[in-house]
Amino acid sequence: MERTWSMERGTWLLLCLALATMIAHAFTGAGFGFHGDELQFMDDARHLAWGYVAYPPMTPFFARLSLDLFGSSIAGFRFFASLAQALAIILTGLMAREMGGGVRAQVLAGAAQVPYALGAGALMIYNSFDNICWILAAWFVVKLLRSGDARWWAAVGAAVGFGMMAKYAMAFFAAALVAGFLMTDARRYLASRWLWAGCAAALLIWAPNLVWEARHHFVSFDFLLSIHARDVGLGRTRSFLPDQIYQTIAPLWVAGLVFCLKTVSGKRFRTVGWMYVFVFAALLMAQGRGYYLTAGYPMLYAAGSVWWEQRVASMASNPGRQRRSWRIAWVVVAAAAVIAAVVALPIGPPRSLLWKLREPELRDEIGWEDLVATVARVRDSIPPGDRERLAVLTTSYAVAGAVDLYGDRYGLPPAISRINSYGERGYGDPPPETVIAIGFPREFLESRFASCRPAEQIRNRYGIVNRSYLQVVFVCRGLNEGWPKFWDELPRFG
Repeated sequence: MERTWSMERGTWLLLCLALATMIAHAFTGAGFGFHGDELQFMDDARHLAWGYVAYPPMTPFFARLSLDLFGSSIAGFRFFASLAQALAIILTGLMAREMGGGVRAQVLAGAAQVPYALGAGALMIYNSFDNICWILAAWFVVKLLRSGDARWWAAVGAAVGFGMMAKYAMAFFAAALVAGFLMTDARRYLASRWLWAGCAAALLIWAPNLVWEARHHFVSFDFLLSIHARDVGLGRTRSFLPDQIYQTIAPLWVAGLVFCLKTVSGKRFRTVGWMYVFVFAALLMAQGRGYYLTAGYPMLYAAGSVWWEQRVASMASNPGRQRRSWRIAWVVVAAAAVIAAVVALPIGPPRSLLWKLREPELRDEIGWEDLVATVARVRDSIPPGDRERLAVLTTSYAVAGAVDLYGDRYGLPPAISRINSYGERGYGDPPPETVIAIGFPREFLESRFASCRPAEQIRNRYGIVNRSYLQVVFVCRGLNEGWPKFWDELPRFG
C-alpha cells in the first residue's frame, strides 16, 4: 500500500507541475501577437496536406485543429503546443519512476523539464511536437529495458513514426537508438520479431508523408540542405557545444549520463546513455544548431534525478546534509524555471526592462497588424482601375502569413510568394498585373518591371525591429518577361 500511495503521489505532483505550465501559457499566451513562424504554420493549416516544403504535416494539423476550435485566438492557437509540453513534463517524471526513482526523483526530473516546456509551449512550432515524440520514444525504450519485454518495440516504432511526422530530426534519434542497443547487452532485443513490428509501425505512420515527398521530388530535403548551408554560413551552428550547457540544467543531465554509463544501479539503462552519446556526436558532426539536441535531455534528467536521490539516500547518517542537498536541487530547478519564464513568456510591455532581456526571442511577435495596415494604405493609393488583378508579393512567409491573417478586414487579396509551401500554390490564374512587393531589393524589381515606385516604409507602433521593420513597400506594374520566368527567379526557401 505504501508503494502504491508513493506512486500516486508522484503522478499527482507531476500533474500539478504540468498544469502550472499550462496556466502560465494561458495567462501570458496572448501578450503580444503571433510569431512570424506561427503565421506560416497557420497559413499551411488552411491548406492541409501530407507534407510541406519546410516540414512534415503534424504541426499544421494541430494548427488547423486549434483554428477550428479557438478561431484566431492567440492563446487558443498555442493550446496544443502547451499541452504537448505538459505531457513532456509528466513523461520525464515517469521515466524516472521506471528507472527506480521515488517521488522526489520523479518530481525533480519533471521540474527539470519545466524550463524547456515553458519555452517550447509558448509558441505553436514544430519543436513542441518533435520534443514530445522523442520523449515518448525514450519512455518506451526505458520501459523495454526495465521490463525486458520486447513487445515495447511496437510502441517505440509508433513514437518514431509520429516523430518523423513532426520533424525529420527524429531520424537522428532513431539511428542513435539502434546504435545504443548495439553498444550494450541489450543488443539481444534487436533479434526480436517485435523490432520488425516497431519498424512496420514507424513506416506505416510515416508512409503518407513519405509518399508526398516522393511525389514532390523530396523537396523538403532540398529545403533542409539550403537552410543548413545558410545556418553554417551565418555561424549559427558554432554555439552547438555551449548551447548544451546554458540551454539545459547541465549538472543534472551529466549526472544522468554517469548513472547510465558508470553506476551499478544504472547498468540496465546503459543503452539510454549511449543513445545520448550517439545523437550528440551525430548532430555535432552534422553541424546542427544547439537546440536540435534539447529533446535528448529529458531521459538524462530522469536518470540524473534517480542518481541524485540515491546519492542523497546514502547520507542517511546525516539528515541535515540530506535536507540541504534536496534544497540545492529544488533551488537549481526553480531558478532555471524562473529564468526560462523571463526569457520565453511575453510578460511586461514592449520596451520595458523585461522586454529588453528577451527581445531577440519576442520581437517577431510585434508589428504584423501594423504591416498589414500599411499594405492596405498602399493598396488604397493605387487607382481603382489597377486593382482588379492586384497581388501582394513577398519574400517572407511571415509577411505572407500576416497578410492572409489580417488582410480580410481590409479587403486585401491573399499574399503570393515562392517561399516554402507558398510556392506550391502559385501566383494565380490569370496572373497579377499590379504588384505590391515587400522584401525585394529596389534594383531587382526595377530590372523586371516596366514601372516600380516606392510607396511606403513598414514601421510598427513600438518601433520594434522585427523581420519586416523598415522594409520598403513597392508598387510595380508591367512585368517584362512574363510570370513563369519571373517566378523561377524568386527565392524558393526561407
